[in-house]
Amino acid sequence: MERPTWLTAFLDLPAAEFDEGVAFWQAVTGYALSAYRGAREEFATLLPPSGDAYLRVQQVETGSPGVHLDVHAPGQDFEVRRSPGGLAYCLVSGEEREPPVAATWSDGNRSMVDQVCLDIPPGLYDEECAFWADLTGWELVETGTSEFRRLRRPEGQPLHVLLQRLDDPGGSVRAHLDLSADDREAEIRRHVGLGAAVERVHEGWTVMRPPAGPVYCVTGRKPPVAGR
Repeated sequence: MERPTWLTAFLDLPAAEFDEGVAFWQAVTGYALSAYRGAREEFATLLPPSGDAYLRVQQVETGSPGVHLDVHAPGQDFEVRRSPGGLAYCLVSGEEREPPVAATWSDGNRSMVDQVCLDIPPGLYDEECAFWADLTGWELVETGTSEFRRLRRPEGQPLHVLLQRLDDPGGSVRAHLDLSADDREAEIRRHVGLGAAVERVHEGWTVMRPPAGPVYCVTGRKPPVAGR
């Protein structure tokens, strides 16, 4: 496979949660929704006002709500694979190049979904980190804590990849979405108004429970400026 040129985050939503989950993430991002496609019309794209799309939704027949990554490379045949820790991902063809910019809301606050966090049991952590660094070609960076590493995002990419070492030794690798915002508390209030609930508050991030779909976080990071 050629060096990946783009990452897309997919929200995988069970049928019972699909419509409400899609509506919630449209409201969170401010993005339009493409026409549905697929044999069961199970796929759609969240369309930013400018730049190339990097968020999509999928109605899944079985399992819990979750997140997976599509890894884009020119001319790549479609393949569904799993990481060493069991996280599904897809290899796809793509020519995307232009990242969207953060949305600006009525109060002047800017926010954006700009990170996928991989939640990794401790026994799988080193192998999973090495795997994703090799697959993407992105540099694996220590953060100064044993809980997190990250992949250094190339300029022009819409998504960071954060790798979190969990305390729980069991289970397989999972993933969730993170948002950055100029004002974290204002962003949390906006999400609560859209139907989400605060689940846990940490120093650098707040775990949110949406009305449908997987949990996610609002972080203390600032959104990129003009896609950088």
